[in-house]
Amino acid sequence: MRTGSTSATSAIFAANRARGSVIFDVHQVEGLTRRRHLHESGSLRVRFPSPEAEGLSAVFVNTAGGVAGGDRFGIEIATGEGSRLAVTTAAAEKIYRAEGPAAQLDISLKGEAGSHLSWLPQETILFDRARVSRRIDIDLAESASLLLCEIVVFGRAAMGERMQSGEFTDRWRLSRGGRLVFAETLRLDGDIGEKLRQPAIAKGGVAIGTALIVPGDAALVERIRELTTSFGGEVGISSWNGFAMARFCAQDAARLRADMMAVLGRASGQALPRLWLN
Repeated sequence: MRTGSTSATSAIFAANRARGSVIFDVHQVEGLTRRRHLHESGSLRVRFPSPEAEGLSAVFVNTAGGVAGGDRFGIEIATGEGSRLAVTTAAAEKIYRAEGPAAQLDISLKGEAGSHLSWLPQETILFDRARVSRRIDIDLAESASLLLCEIVVFGRAAMGERMQSGEFTDRWRLSRGGRLVFAETLRLDGDIGEKLRQPAIAKGGVAIGTALIVPGDAALVERIRELTTSFGGEVGISSWNGFAMARFCAQDAARLRADMMAVLGRASGQALPRLWLN
């Protein structure tokens, strides 16, 4: 009876997991970027607030209200030749505690020749005992450009909450011109709170972030380093293989967000999505 009860509980749990998928591409029409194909399913939605002078903005909304263990979400975006797209989220994404399987987040970004993609979601907040595995796969043509940022916050410090245990796996792959130029997998599990306190990991920081800028070179790195005295957290930036990357770590999310906004503004010279300014 106990085995049967466990199986029934597992089946109910699986049936109630959220699923969401968005696949879309944009292309250039007479010098303007416009949506072409769009497929949505489950609790994930994307909205296009208003056409802009040349580019297009997209905002993701998760109608499930967050991500829990066993949930699965997938995003595929392609920017056609010469098009310009900026993507963000309506709010920070919350990853709740998981008693069973980890949540799965799969993101695929593709940029054709001469296109530009800005992937600028708001923070991902991990609650205590959250379990999540994320994959970000990026495939760019040699002449495509990318501005990408991701911020991860371990717990809600403003509410007096910290993430003590859980699992976070983050796998990134970047290809440019058909050649793999960056590959990284980050994994934190078990007593995450204790690991974040270690000097070699986060030195007590509860927020980390990464900005990826393609193309990027030593000149860009030097321009960003001019901001060093204004940073509220720790920021390191370097360039190799034709792109630049900035790493962030801070004692709270607000400080890191401010540092990220400064770096993105210096890197692109363009205004961030309005939702970032709320």
